Amino acid sequence: QVQLVESGGGSVQAGDSLRLSCAASGRAVSNSDIAWFRQAPGKERELVARIQAGWMVGSIKYADSVKGRFTISRDSAKNTVALQMNSLEPEDTAVYYCAARPYAVQDSSEYDWWGQGTQVTVSS
Repeated sequence: QVQLVESGGGSVQAGDSLRLSCAASGRAVSNSDIAWFRQAPGKERELVARIQAGWMVGSIKYADSVKGRFTISRDSAKNTVALQMNSLEPEDTAVYYCAARPYAVQDSSEYDWWGQGTQVTVSS
């Protein structure tokens, strides 16, 4: 059984940084596409960042709104994926979810496993 557990959320001021972590069990993150999604109240869920499966380096994709501020990284030894968020803005306020799937050729493929989410609140 695959389980994903997010941690690291919190309440910060605009301009601050947070580091989210997604700990996986039941499946190796190196063999999985791992993504961070977020959902703000009244808005649709959106992809924030994604790292593809790959033993050495996986292809990485970011939403335009977070490019240059957020960094996704994988620690295969710890079986975790992190999302470093810098220069946070009030618009980044949302529940952040970690999701995983087997390597998918089609990037639009659904994710099979989801964490419970962690709240990030950025005040101005």
